[in-house]
Amino acid sequence: MSEEQLDLVFGALADRTRRAILAHLATTDANVGELTALFTMSQPAISKHLKVLEVAGLISRTRQGTMRLSRLEAAPLRDATAWMADYRTYWSESYDRLDELLDSLD
Repeated sequence: MSEEQLDLVFGALADRTRRAILAHLATTDANVGELTALFTMSQPAISKHLKVLEVAGLISRTRQGTMRLSRLEAAPLRDATAWMADYRTYWSESYDRLDELLDSLD
């Protein structure tokens, strides 16, 4: 994943409404009307959130008859998780050093 794409993914995930939309799409595909019914905001506002998610690669949108369905695309989430996993090692090692320090104080 490129740095630019990673920026788009984390930018999209920074908003709680977009995270809630992704959580819903993890269970089922949905159209804008269905998503609008879940939130206290207008259809144009939901559409803007969907556009951000689509640009980040977190959702895809397809036509099914007259409906345009949004679907979760999880690969960018996997890539972002892999990027964060590097920091898990850092924190684990930091806690190990803290444990050693605390043991030496006893």
